[in-house]
Amino acid sequence: FVRFISSPVTASVLNVGGLWILYTTSLYGMMHHFFFVHVAVHIHVFLAGYLFTVSMISIDPSPHQKSFTHRASVLIIALAAHGILSKYVYAHPPIHVSAEGAQQGAMLMYYGGDLIDLCLIVLLCYEWFKRVQKVSLT
Repeated sequence: FVRFISSPVTASVLNVGGLWILYTTSLYGMMHHFFFVHVAVHIHVFLAGYLFTVSMISIDPSPHQKSFTHRASVLIIALAAHGILSKYVYAHPPIHVSAEGAQQGAMLMYYGGDLIDLCLIVLLCYEWFKRVQKVSLT
């Protein structure tokens, strides 16, 4: 189970897919009417984001870690899906969200996501560089 859930592909689907479900279905509206749904969504978003980050940049050694090429490829696809979602939210606000509110939220998602994405890219590339440098020295 841990191998499956910590896979970059699974973590990406849970992270970005969860956001797609949140903003393109009635879940966003339900979140504002039911306390349990509100808490569950926030827990899911936090844990999925954490799991995604850990699957991309692994500080601790892992017996089932995917290659850098695999992780970088999944990261690029996840970044594209996140960017497309933010543009979709900008153009198609969730139910009960004003166009102005959706546009502000979408811009925060887009540009704030870019900042986080840049950090992930730098950390992944740094880890990759260190590994290649260590191998070339031996």
